[in-house]
Amino acid sequence: MEERFLFGLVGSVLIAGIAYKKRSLSVSGGIAAIVLGTALYALGDIRWYGLLLAFFISSSWLSHRKKQEKREVEELFSKTGVRDWLQVAANGGLGLVAVLGAFISGRDDVWFAFYIGALAAAASDTWATEIGVLSSKPPRHILTGKIVTPGTSGGISRLGLGASLAGGAFIGVTALLLTIASDGKINLTYIWLGAAGGLFGSLADSILGATWQRTYKCEVCRKETERDFHCGTQTHPLKGYAWCTNDVVNIVGTVVGGVVAVLIHVLAVLTSHVFL
Repeated sequence: MEERFLFGLVGSVLIAGIAYKKRSLSVSGGIAAIVLGTALYALGDIRWYGLLLAFFISSSWLSHRKKQEKREVEELFSKTGVRDWLQVAANGGLGLVAVLGAFISGRDDVWFAFYIGALAAAASDTWATEIGVLSSKPPRHILTGKIVTPGTSGGISRLGLGASLAGGAFIGVTALLLTIASDGKINLTYIWLGAAGGLFGSLADSILGATWQRTYKCEVCRKETERDFHCGTQTHPLKGYAWCTNDVVNIVGTVVGGVVAVLIHVLAVLTSHVFL
């Protein structure tokens, strides 16, 4: 345990330091990432730690790609590519809950499935946002199907949905490869856990963004934004609840992704028992 704690701490400090210099993490985000990464390695193993690392590296790389093309849309979001502690907690905090659950209960299979789904949902949402905003076609409202302005909460596009599915599948494939490298076991179900958990979690995120998430109207540019201050002036509430911020929406999305992954895992186990 002590060796795993030390390795996790040193590795997390180095990675967080690089991320801070690359402006992927703020100071608070770096501290949160260190705590999370250290706990995942100390209480879990390389699978838990490696999966978080894969999510963070891929998401950070995508957030810095084509920054100029995405600048106008990103200015409507409440958070930028520089993640603070709330964003780290919203996207990866359930990983801490999962590894604690696995450590205490000894049910590594169920909790790891939940972890895959939760992290896949976070990856899917990030991939959908970072890639979807580059779509040549305008997004449509997830509930009404009407064309909306790029960056509007609840807006989806074919490119974004494809990116969402790819992000979740990426987490699933990474979990499979890490498990093979760790103990030689091959569990192809992990790919389904990632793809389905990621997609459903991302869709839940979009639905909440279209309904309950607080958004504002900028009186200068007349656009809908997640910020209460835009174009140098105070914005006015347009819809949603004040408590339902982007971080809250992200947490709900990861919970949905984790639950979907657990359901698929349980179904896969039951099905295998039936045919044995």
